[in-house]
Amino acid sequence: MRVLILGGYGVFGGRLVELLSDMSGLELVICGRSLERAQSFCRSYRGVARVEPLALDRAQISDALRLERPNLVVDASGPFQNYGSNPYHVIECCIAAGIDYLDFADGADFVFGVSTFDEKAKAAGVVVLSGVSSFPVLTAAVLRKMASTMEIHGVEGGIAPSPFAGIGLNVMRAVVGYAGGPVKLLRDGKSVSAFGLTESRRFTVAVPGRLPLQNLRFSLVDVPDLQVIPPEHPSMTEIWMGAGPLPESLHRMLNILAKLRSRFGLPALTPFSKLFYAVLNRFRFGEHRGGMFVSARGRFEGRDIVRSWHLLAEGDDGPLIPSMAIEALIRKMARGERPESGARSAVRALELDDYETLFKRRTIVFGFRDEDDSGSIYRRVLGPAIDELPAPVLDLHSGSSRRRWTGSASVRRGTGILARLVCAAFGFPETAEMVPATVTFTPEQGGERWTRTIGRATFHSLQSLGTGRDQYLLIEKFGIARFSIALVRDGKRLFFVPRRWSIWKIPMPMGLLPTGESFETEISGRFAFDITIKAPVVGLVVAYRGTLEPETPLVPSTADS
Repeated sequence: MRVLILGGYGVFGGRLVELLSDMSGLELVICGRSLERAQSFCRSYRGVARVEPLALDRAQISDALRLERPNLVVDASGPFQNYGSNPYHVIECCIAAGIDYLDFADGADFVFGVSTFDEKAKAAGVVVLSGVSSFPVLTAAVLRKMASTMEIHGVEGGIAPSPFAGIGLNVMRAVVGYAGGPVKLLRDGKSVSAFGLTESRRFTVAVPGRLPLQNLRFSLVDVPDLQVIPPEHPSMTEIWMGAGPLPESLHRMLNILAKLRSRFGLPALTPFSKLFYAVLNRFRFGEHRGGMFVSARGRFEGRDIVRSWHLLAEGDDGPLIPSMAIEALIRKMARGERPESGARSAVRALELDDYETLFKRRTIVFGFRDEDDSGSIYRRVLGPAIDELPAPVLDLHSGSSRRRWTGSASVRRGTGILARLVCAAFGFPETAEMVPATVTFTPEQGGERWTRTIGRATFHSLQSLGTGRDQYLLIEKFGIARFSIALVRDGKRLFFVPRRWSIWKIPMPMGLLPTGESFETEISGRFAFDITIKAPVVGLVVAYRGTLEPETPLVPSTADS
């Protein structure tokens, strides 16, 4: 199979080549305006699929198709929003030459307009799929999965790239090009225009049982989903899609410029593309992780529900996701599984199972959540992941009434002056071996008070469900100190990972955030805890571990049954 890739040495084209590099018998023609860059890319390539460079301007695509005779053309160049007076020139040439075509188009109008070539493509026996990327292929697959158990009325979604992912200049041109410009979307059941990057919402990407991303700011983007997904769901009355790039300071600057353009009718911000491209690719800090979410509200069995889907990608795997849809289609076509002829958006090109197969080879995970007010605090934070915990851990966190668990514990205290002062302030126990331990759980409005007695020491904390910027986090208050904690399941262990903290409601520096490996698990059929609290400068504050059993048989609450 011979594939000609326009923009083959660019960001998306290069990542596609990386994904396909293990396919023997595949020939990839790496195209672009610069023969030198194409040759350099091919020299650095490592894989079994064959690559060859080619200098090619898209305006001369017709001659290249006749000379190179590819089976498939992939347009990975862009920006598709700026293809001028004849944006579909490559598609027309492919249909005329009888060659299949796929593209990464992210421009909503471009993707929506491809269907005008449907009759010609069918007559020529050619496959033309546009927008073959995360937006809208992955989002559409997720929503079809949701639609099997609910009637969808409203959708919001977003993508949060890792700050280390890198962004191509053409993508930057596209983004600043529509910033402050009109964006078509569905709102209150009507097709309206909003302004790109002028509307923002906050959201936390949190796969159940995994370490969530920080709560991020997402701003409205012009993606194909806004136009091609609503026709798939007749009951849909609203859709909104955003992006959450970091650093947030640069993101907010783009928001301001977009609002100025929309307010005063200024020209497009395209001249700033190179500046933002340079800044965004140099100011990289934070976690090398990315994510994506899709949230749908609708009806199920006569009641209103909100269901969300979350994806997390670690390290360098996240940036590969936009190229995986075309990867999957090329692998299918190589096996003889060719899509039906015709020209259309790629909204139905793949199902979620297709993506799952690809994700299993990477550090990419996803999961669904039902957003409701029922269940214990831990069930609402962990979602369905709570059911994967050992029975004693699940039992301890499933109650809703006052209850007490008893057992024994061993304690090790920090020996420094600061450690002793902190322990005295919070009432942490003295160093001891196998002393009696009791934890009493008392429901309070908006939370649950934990009263721990280990040996002769008693200390308290109030646990509650995080909201706002603490969405999908557990909040634990020790007096004036408030901690936002992620609940992470790793096998049979439930880890507690601090994410931020404050004193007297004043946010504290992350560099001073107390840490330490703390988890719950099961030992010989009993609930077991292993808590370590360390702090910068202070060192070890306290560590205590032990086992507990319910003093009386636990009766599960109605909400958790």
